[in-house]
Amino acid sequence: MNHQQSLAGPYFRKYLWPFLAALACLSVESVSDLLQPTIMARIVDSGVAARDIGIVIRLGLLMLSVAALGAGGATGRNILASVVSYRFGAQLRADLFHRITSYSFQELDTFDTASLITRQTNDVTQVQAFVNGVMRIFAKAPILAVGGLVMAIALEPGLSVVLAIAVPLSAALITVNLVTGFPRFRRMQEGLDGVNSVTREYLGGIRVVKAFGQEKREVRRFAEANAELTNASTFALRVMALFGPAISLFMNLGIVAVLWIGGFRVAGSSLQIGKIIAFINYMTQILFSLNMISAIISSFVRAKASWDRVGAILKVQGSEKFEDVPAAVGGTPLGQGGVSVRFNGIFFAYPASHGRLVLEGVDLECTPGQLTAVIGPTGSGKSSLVSLVPRFYEPTRGEVFLGGQDVRELDLRDLRRRIALVPQKTVLFTGTIAENLRWGRDDATDEELAEAARLARAHNFVAGFPEGYRTVLGQGGVNLSGGQKQRLAIARALVRRPDVLILDDCTSSVDAITEAEILGGIRGSAANYTCILITQRISAAAAADIVLVLDDGKPVGLGRHETLMRECDVYRDICIAQLGREAVDV
Repeated sequence: MNHQQSLAGPYFRKYLWPFLAALACLSVESVSDLLQPTIMARIVDSGVAARDIGIVIRLGLLMLSVAALGAGGATGRNILASVVSYRFGAQLRADLFHRITSYSFQELDTFDTASLITRQTNDVTQVQAFVNGVMRIFAKAPILAVGGLVMAIALEPGLSVVLAIAVPLSAALITVNLVTGFPRFRRMQEGLDGVNSVTREYLGGIRVVKAFGQEKREVRRFAEANAELTNASTFALRVMALFGPAISLFMNLGIVAVLWIGGFRVAGSSLQIGKIIAFINYMTQILFSLNMISAIISSFVRAKASWDRVGAILKVQGSEKFEDVPAAVGGTPLGQGGVSVRFNGIFFAYPASHGRLVLEGVDLECTPGQLTAVIGPTGSGKSSLVSLVPRFYEPTRGEVFLGGQDVRELDLRDLRRRIALVPQKTVLFTGTIAENLRWGRDDATDEELAEAARLARAHNFVAGFPEGYRTVLGQGGVNLSGGQKQRLAIARALVRRPDVLILDDCTSSVDAITEAEILGGIRGSAANYTCILITQRISAAAAADIVLVLDDGKPVGLGRHETLMRECDVYRDICIAQLGREAVDV
């Protein structure tokens, strides 16, 4: 709880004064509501009963003035509540997004993507709605409840025995509401995560779903997730729905008791009728406030569940911060010019793999102007190895050196700026082709974009579009083929003019001839690059200056193509599988 309070502290301090101003307006409105039954009682008992029109007019004007004052307070708290709650929600969403951008891959792996989206949207909305409600109506409930009790007892102590029975029973129900509601609303938010996850997977893989005719299967998956959310929501709201009517029952029985007892006392001339009317009004206000408190509890337990989920993101400090300050994460800057990459005794296991190593004892040096290829069967750790260079993950044991310096001692912003990575899964963004290429470097000229596209063998097909480099891409480059997307991703990396270029099996969708042209273009124009190529193709590995062969995370061969053909059985087997034994034996 203390940690959650510390997370809320900055927001509380920032919005404290407008929050207090809203509560002040709400207090004025509540006091106005509490005064009116007493004024009305005096109008009935002193004015109407005595047939004194002067008292009726005077007290009636006072009642109107009090009502106007309360209306002014209500207007003020509505304006303040709306401004503060929506600004708070906007800042919270921005802070969450900023925090997520500071996560390392290891930290991101602890959250499901669909859950992050739900927390960023629905959970923040729940917390924002609670803050708005607190400032608009929720704080009014305890004021009316306590004020109504005080005013009712002061007005007629003899009837307070009814309140002494009804109010504690209602308070007990509210306590049970709080205890039983929280875990149910947490399950409800988790059910929403499930629905978002299924929807996201379907939309992301819609082409595969349709290609395999699995629409009915996806409908069933969605129906199951939707049913889980429905059941969790129904169960939570069903339990919550019991408390409001129960509280109303107790308080309405109290009102009946007041009318019954008050009737006898009025008949005996020991109680004025105006006081009974005022007492019932106060009981109605107490009933309203208790029902409101019950609603507050329901909203609070849901907001508390959402805030815990939001807090789980905020409490992870994030190990990758790129604020615009020198040495954003500490460390020293890299020198200028080409830099080598050296893997020294690398052992690596993913955090969630329970210690199972995916790399064991890897040693490799990649020098500027040299094309280094890494090849091996699927799952042999090729992509895991290159993910250590930009520090997406840290090695379990061993070191990665860039330009002779341990990457863990370098400024992370400077390190990433010197590296261009083309991942296995091509990622393009909604916007023009030129805008996507300038992700590599914001200030790149049109000529530089075209030159990079030529090296990646993308210029011809881009020039063939009516809008050329101003062609707008759909989400993920949906209006391009797989090979076209890969070539644009390579061009984007080349625009960056990196010192280290990592091509992670990013030519799988282009033909062998085009791949050879791309690699030839990169080698011919970038003598200062340190280029690391992850590949499945023997033809690409054969063009490299040095080839590392991995098998089940272990290095089993290192050398040029000809040497490996003679000395590495794994490399030779890959070659036979791709080219045939006849081609290998020639």
